[in-house]
Amino acid sequence: MMILAIETSCDETSAAVVKDGQAVLSNVISSQIEFHKKYGGIVPEVAARKHIEVINLVIKEAMDTAGVSFSELDAVAVTYGPGLVGSLIVGLSAAKAIAWGLGKPLIGVNHLEGHIYANFLVPRPSSLAPQFPFICLLVSGGHTMIIKVNGHGQYETLGRTRDDAAGEAYDKVARLLGLGYPGGPVIDKLAKEGNPKAVKFTRPMLNDGYDFSFSGIKTAVVNIVHRPSSLVPRPADIAASFQQAVVDVLVEKTVRAALATGCSTVTLAGGVSANSQLRAQLKARGEGEGLKVLIPPFEYCTDNAAMIGAAASFVPRPSSLELSPVASLKL
Repeated sequence: MMILAIETSCDETSAAVVKDGQAVLSNVISSQIEFHKKYGGIVPEVAARKHIEVINLVIKEAMDTAGVSFSELDAVAVTYGPGLVGSLIVGLSAAKAIAWGLGKPLIGVNHLEGHIYANFLVPRPSSLAPQFPFICLLVSGGHTMIIKVNGHGQYETLGRTRDDAAGEAYDKVARLLGLGYPGGPVIDKLAKEGNPKAVKFTRPMLNDGYDFSFSGIKTAVVNIVHRPSSLVPRPADIAASFQQAVVDVLVEKTVRAALATGCSTVTLAGGVSANSQLRAQLKARGEGEGLKVLIPPFEYCTDNAAMIGAAASFVPRPSSLELSPVASLKL
């Protein structure tokens, strides 16, 4: 099955051609980070306008790179939520036009589901592929969730954030430290120069179910940076201590969920899955408990269309040109 997939849920404009759910023939991403940096975060109206400017060029590049003609496509897949409604409309409009013009099915994909299926994009021996049921830690700028995946399209949310998502907390802490946007990569880099034991942050809700709360750590950073300058630790030490606290909670709850549910496989997904410490610590902790830990390559961690194509291939769903954007779409 040959699918053209389109992803415009936030500030990345992406198109990909995916064959049979795993073979990525192309995966083109146009990032808007440079346009949003000066604002310290994503401006929804700017994001939608930038999508309009590049969407056709990105789709053309994806098709050219794949060496596939439109007549060879079996379907068009597109993210229809959750995300910024203006951004979603751009991708949906492009996908509808192509599907209607070709007379091909239009497949709507939940953006969160796409992140889960990033773990299926890497061809592996069957013994190393995700085996149902498995636990997925989905952690991004807008979501932090522990999901039990019982089968294709069958999801059971075990825990979610009660306030700030982990990626959101990273962005806010980076802003407090004057590190710029996006916060995840800069804190991850700076943390390598710091002492993770320099600041004693609590591990919120560590032993309380599978839900998360990161607003308290963020507030603790606020209190630290507002101390007299002589009492403020080095930014690298704050970054390292903050990151260690967040990663400890993410990893321990995920491993605990896998052991409690009898799942032998743990997967990682979402933009924060690119974090080097999270990747290393989850792998070490999980494998230490006898679990198989699968982590997507970096290019499939952040928002991309290849993961949308994978999800559309594996999870059957009806085609509809009446598809509408749903900003707060649930998994």
